[in-house]
Amino acid sequence: MLRRAVRFLDPRGETRIGSQVGDDVIDAGPSGPRGFDAAPESWARIEQAAGERYAVADIRLLAPTVPGKVLCIGSNYKDHIRETNSPTPEYPIVFVKLTSAIVGPDDAIVIPLDEPQTDWEAELGLIIGTTTRRATGDAAVAAIGGLTAVNDVSGRYAQLATGLGQYTRGKSFDTFAPIGPAVVHPDDVDMNDLAIRLRIDGETMQDSNTGQLLFGPGELVEWLSAASTLEPGDVIATGTPGGVGHALSPQRYLQPGEVVEVDIESIGVLRNPVVAEEEAS
Repeated sequence: MLRRAVRFLDPRGETRIGSQVGDDVIDAGPSGPRGFDAAPESWARIEQAAGERYAVADIRLLAPTVPGKVLCIGSNYKDHIRETNSPTPEYPIVFVKLTSAIVGPDDAIVIPLDEPQTDWEAELGLIIGTTTRRATGDAAVAAIGGLTAVNDVSGRYAQLATGLGQYTRGKSFDTFAPIGPAVVHPDDVDMNDLAIRLRIDGETMQDSNTGQLLFGPGELVEWLSAASTLEPGDVIATGTPGGVGHALSPQRYLQPGEVVEVDIESIGVLRNPVVAEEEAS
């Protein structure tokens, strides 16, 4: 059985975590400060959920985790490396997204006033489930407590215009980190063989598979935990496949009024409308 955890607002406006079963969510209790952090005890709460049952349509899903950090990997899909004519990295390329950029399912992606090149990036997100430092081999894989979908929305003008690789600024505008809609248990799927797609208004822009990853999930945990302690709830965005707007000819960027969907096999569809900053204020 596929275990699926969500974080949501119940009809009373309380923040809860729950077990998603089909189109229903079974309440598993109040959310802690880290949301659903994918720790073993958090999964035990999901497996034992016996609270009130809600239709997904009657509640508001939130970003499932409230991470202490979001670590991102660049140039990590072979098809994306080909489309950008980039050299194949010898080691994972790491940057961060500020946690203030996080939004949840159906929240708006806001195009900033000074960012005319807002791009999309569908990514598999790994959620760390145990405190991890210098993990290797099987221990690195075991540190992954959950899988979710991430849209690594990217301001290409801010990221590239100065010629200095301003990744953090270009990747961390408010609303540039949609996460969700659910977290699945990594033991219930093959994270090395998941279809990953992105659609804009129903048009498929990215269509790949996590088998295209240059550095797999375990390798990423090894590399990152060799430098920094990873904690439950932390998110690793594993990189994006081919099909980003900046690499198209002609180039294409997100426009107000569009709807972006990141669709990852077994995880579900992370849907976000796009609005202009002046419309959102």
